[in-house]
Amino acid sequence: MLCAEVKKLIRYTPFYRTLCKKDITEYQLIFKHGISANILHRMKHGQNITMKTLDTLCFVLDCNVSDIIEYVKDDE
Repeated sequence: MLCAEVKKLIRYTPFYRTLCKKDITEYQLIFKHGISANILHRMKHGQNITMKTLDTLCFVLDCNVSDIIEYVKDDE
């Protein structure tokens, strides 16, 4: 792996499962709970979010961190 290559080891797959399980839409997160559309865009594209955002999402969704993110080890 080249130094310039960055592997994404944190994924937001559990977040979308949690939304579905709790029957909450991204629209509701934005307009009812005040979550920035930019944050959801960043998550959808596998980009970083802050710990504050992670904390807020856990509070709003009444869930654990593992219900928002997962670590996928790269074995290469």
